[in-house]
Amino acid sequence: MIAITRFRVPAERAADFTAEMKALLSDLAAGPGHRAGRLARTVDDPELWALITEWDGAGYYRRALGVTSVRMRLYPLAAMAIDEPGAYEEVL
Repeated sequence: MIAITRFRVPAERAADFTAEMKALLSDLAAGPGHRAGRLARTVDDPELWALITEWDGAGYYRRALGVTSVRMRLYPLAAMAIDEPGAYEEVL
């Protein structure tokens, strides 16, 4: 499964956001079922970012979000997250 969380990040927060996401990706990568993770930013709107992770299944992803170190890193960033569904099941 693929998890995509989009964020609206003010330009003045971009450097800190990137550093925080690097640490978050490291924490997520340590979890069972993690396949890959990356941070991306749109070329047309530099304030729009996406955290993209791939997992063996939805259960692994949801359990990873419950790990204390992940929650502690993710909570301060949640205010910038766009509220929309983000877990995708691969079809093809």
